[in-house]
Amino acid sequence: MASKQSLRCLHPTLRHVSKRHLHVSRAIRPVASIARSNRLILPSTQYKGSFQLRTFSLTARRPSEDEFDPRQQDRESDQVDVCIVGGGPAGLAAAIRLKQLANEAGNEEFRVLVLEKAGEIGDHIVSGNVLEPTALNELLPDWNSDDNPNKFEFITPATKDKMRFLTKNSAIPLPKPPQMNNHGNFILSLSQLVKWLGERAEELGVELYPGFAASEVLYTPDGSVRGVATNDMGVSRAGKPKDSFERGMEFHARVTMLGEGCHGSLSKQIIKKFDLRRDSQHQTYGLGIKEVWEVKPENFRKGEIVHSLGYPLPTDTYGGGWMYHFGDNMVSVGLVVGLDYPNPWLAPYGEFQKMKHHPLYSSVLEGGKCISYAARTLVEGGFQSIPKVAFPGGALIGDSAGFVNLPKIKGTHTAMKSGMLAAEAAYSALTSKDNGSVFLYDYEDALRSSSIWAELKQVRNMRPSFHSPLGLYGGVIYSGLEAYVLRGKSPWTLQHGKPDHIATKTADQCKKIEYPKPDGKISFDILTSVSRSGTNHEEDQPVHLQVKDWDKHAQMEWPKYKGVENRFCPAGVYEYVEDETKEYGVRFQINAQNCVHCKTCDIKVPDQDINWVNIVSPSKFTL
Repeated sequence: MASKQSLRCLHPTLRHVSKRHLHVSRAIRPVASIARSNRLILPSTQYKGSFQLRTFSLTARRPSEDEFDPRQQDRESDQVDVCIVGGGPAGLAAAIRLKQLANEAGNEEFRVLVLEKAGEIGDHIVSGNVLEPTALNELLPDWNSDDNPNKFEFITPATKDKMRFLTKNSAIPLPKPPQMNNHGNFILSLSQLVKWLGERAEELGVELYPGFAASEVLYTPDGSVRGVATNDMGVSRAGKPKDSFERGMEFHARVTMLGEGCHGSLSKQIIKKFDLRRDSQHQTYGLGIKEVWEVKPENFRKGEIVHSLGYPLPTDTYGGGWMYHFGDNMVSVGLVVGLDYPNPWLAPYGEFQKMKHHPLYSSVLEGGKCISYAARTLVEGGFQSIPKVAFPGGALIGDSAGFVNLPKIKGTHTAMKSGMLAAEAAYSALTSKDNGSVFLYDYEDALRSSSIWAELKQVRNMRPSFHSPLGLYGGVIYSGLEAYVLRGKSPWTLQHGKPDHIATKTADQCKKIEYPKPDGKISFDILTSVSRSGTNHEEDQPVHLQVKDWDKHAQMEWPKYKGVENRFCPAGVYEYVEDETKEYGVRFQINAQNCVHCKTCDIKVPDQDINWVNIVSPSKFTL
């Protein structure tokens, strides 16, 4: 373990951590300065922007690039009681609950550590978001109290709900399902809420380490999880060490919680290794694309919540739009597209741009200004797709397991509640007299008797009902039957369709879709949107979108799907460039600097040969 001398330049977010907790063997790597560049990857051009991460390490530099093998260097390590991967709602709720229990018991030395790949807590959080505050009320009852000097202030109470079925030019009112009643809920920025939760966690003694991307799961000799290791820093795109190279660090813990969010890199590995889906169906996903607008005051209706179905999506594609009025003349507008859509010519980004021109949306957006953009996948599988959540030495929490209530269009409250349940089980196990490997049986049991289980079971048949031969219309009719009559008490459980990547048909089986040119006022080209996203990557860093053989990928994908990656990616990361030297006349190219961390590629690519891995990134997807 390194001396505390290596911590002379601590990250500001550690200001509340007491000195007894400063055991880390290197300091946080903050984004000390960012030479922010708005220049994005254009087809067949090079990215020129860069940023510099300040690093502090006792690790010796390698004398020669030719000799470089990071495995020859030992990683420094730190031992904690609980290590949480992911500083989102689930991870922070778990951390706060753990320290509440420890502090109440007088066990202030109990160490809880949160690793977060973003440069600051909250910077990689993207969501709608209409918050159902049940879990937050339980965790921090005074979060919105006027008597609390640290109350969370950035909320807009929901005032009105609308549900519309769209045709190309009309909006037909639909009855609002009881699950979509937002009375008592709040429109907010989840990024701001997560930053606030991080501050509350620090006050309790939680150790927050932003700028640390967990890249590897560590195991004990008996096969249980021992903790995680972070990625090596200062490695070039070619895999060679730079002057700033430093080895990753190991964090050992008796309990490791994975709260990485949707389709987490380490969560994928754990689910496969321990066969956690042996009793559940596969997960299915959606891609949410979002903008935040400042609109004209006469178009603003504070607290109004609008959801839509139908246009512009085809009837064989699940999805819908939203528009939330919050703050001062701010509107969140977005579209979710189920990633089990069959037509490889469909582009979710193009569908979103079309949707904004519908009168329901354009009447609000006209004359306004788009100020930010983001995209992120979300879990849609619900009750049928919940895996086993406990494994030897740890647990899955939040969307690493998948607790989104899709008919409600909400998952923050269930994610937080899962973190709290896992925390209570972990603290009980760690304070028992058993010093062996920890298995959180109590978490599995508590989940099944919790509000999470009850509400997801009640709506379990709604999402898979859209796979009927009637498509969209059959799903709407059946979901209405479930919402108003059956109320989850039906004796059957419907099955999901094919996994998202298998659901994709070949290009010659489907009608080609041509999208209108954006007008630059309501709709925008993809690179303009990415420039508003806050994405930022180091120019010479390893590509985090891993494809073992780019030529082989093109040979497998191009003949059948004609560039489906171009279309499912909402950030212009993938393209096929004309190249007569290649077998099919095209060369596959990855513009990784454009990536907005949505993870669609990892989920949707038909041959499943793209692997999205964790990296440290100063990107700010704060929506």
